Amino acid sequence: MERYQKLMIGNAFLVIVIGMLAGFMLGFGLIGGLELYPGKIVEMPYYGTADGWARAHIGGLTNGLLIIGVALALPFVPLSDRMRKASVYGFIYIGWANTAFYWFGNASGSRALSFGDNPLGASNLLGAIGFGLAFVGAILIVWLLSHAALVALRDK
Repeated sequence: MERYQKLMIGNAFLVIVIGMLAGFMLGFGLIGGLELYPGKIVEMPYYGTADGWARAHIGGLTNGLLIIGVALALPFVPLSDRMRKASVYGFIYIGWANTAFYWFGNASGSRALSFGDNPLGASNLLGAIGFGLAFVGAILIVWLLSHAALVALRDK
């Protein structure tokens, strides 16, 4: 159990770090670069929108905290060994899939919300990959959380 918790927490910390890096991209988008000292802003390479980077920043933090919360709750949910392992690796996948979704969504006119073009704009390979990863993650999180909730509520 402890090994699984450490694995989840370690991955969660990395997802949070990537979320924090998205905060730099957000700042670059808002002020046009990086301020070296008061009044001196150096242009930085940047893609996507400030709104997209705000979502990536908050989403990375939220996904990391979700994984930490599940890791800490794991000992209190009486899952089978097989379901525990599926939950651990499933939530790690979900954290990284959502991270890719946010970053790839910023590189796609479709915001990685569909495989093809949508009213937001044209899709591309990164948009399709981001959508595919996040779609699988969305189904997985509903299944894993629902299963864990039912098992926890049935346990006396």
